Amino acid sequence: MSKKVALVLGSGGARGYAHIGVIEELEARGYEIGCIAGCSMGAVIGGIYAAGKLREYREWTESLDYLDVLRLLDVSFRLGAIRGEKVFGKIHEIVGEIDIEQLAIPYTAVATDLTNQQEIWFQEGCLHKAMRASAAIPSLFTPVMQGSRMLVDGGLLNPLPIVPVVSSHCDLVVAVNLNSLNQKHYQLPVIERPAAIKGKIDQLMGSLSTKLSFLRRETDEEEEGELLVESEAPNPWLDNSRVAKAEVDTEASPKSASNSHVIGNVGPASLLELVNQSFETMQTSLAQYKIAGYPPDILINVPKRVCRFFEFHKAPELIQLGRQIAADTLDKYEEEHA
Repeated sequence: MSKKVALVLGSGGARGYAHIGVIEELEARGYEIGCIAGCSMGAVIGGIYAAGKLREYREWTESLDYLDVLRLLDVSFRLGAIRGEKVFGKIHEIVGEIDIEQLAIPYTAVATDLTNQQEIWFQEGCLHKAMRASAAIPSLFTPVMQGSRMLVDGGLLNPLPIVPVVSSHCDLVVAVNLNSLNQKHYQLPVIERPAAIKGKIDQLMGSLSTKLSFLRRETDEEEEGELLVESEAPNPWLDNSRVAKAEVDTEASPKSASNSHVIGNVGPASLLELVNQSFETMQTSLAQYKIAGYPPDILINVPKRVCRFFEFHKAPELIQLGRQIAADTLDKYEEEHA
């Protein structure tokens, strides 16, 4: 008989794509997902799954390359780098207009009410608004106003919302933590794609840099031992050579794992990246408290170092990695409980 699972999907920016691979592995093994609680990208993936549109969403995200991601950046001049209307407009197009009460399974999205400084659970009402509020990552997406309340990413208070599912009538609680500092043996898979047209990327990045004046407007490269300074602003959504070098150094020295997003050992490349790196540090600590307070039956840990918060063009790699980690974790659990 298949086991019914209460699924908890944590926050972690672009790493949230790994949730898709986890869900696919659970279903492939015959587990029945009986309810979902999610935060930020976990709320988005969980909501789309509960609405029965995960396949369509996966196909869309896997089709995105560097340029497609840049085109989705509707730059804002208020309380966030991106308004999010293009991204969530596409999600709304995929999912349609649906209330949480109409979903096939119970669903909870967790957001943070900055006005009253409290955690908010969305368990009824418009699914689209719930996902948008839960995923309003500070500094990246603009907040959601609901009356007098300003709502932002639930990860500020609860990046791994286990509590909403502990009273569910399910056999197992499965939690997916996207902020693990362990699992050093996992690497992001390499999936070949057509190269983006560099000239167009540079043109779009020049426009983005002009609008986001807080981005530091210089980047350095080492070429034949000399330091060259260019006028291009570093882009938090795209790879750059300094990040790659930092990640190589991280693998060589495990002690530097917590600095895998630090550029050239001098710090984040922009204020945006600084804020989000601080946000992730806080989430990592909070997630450990949630796990200790309400230990799930199965904990699937996705290492934080495999992907930066902003790298939303890496869906295929992250989905595959999520499925691999889920498979290994479930193998171990099933062997121990055979």
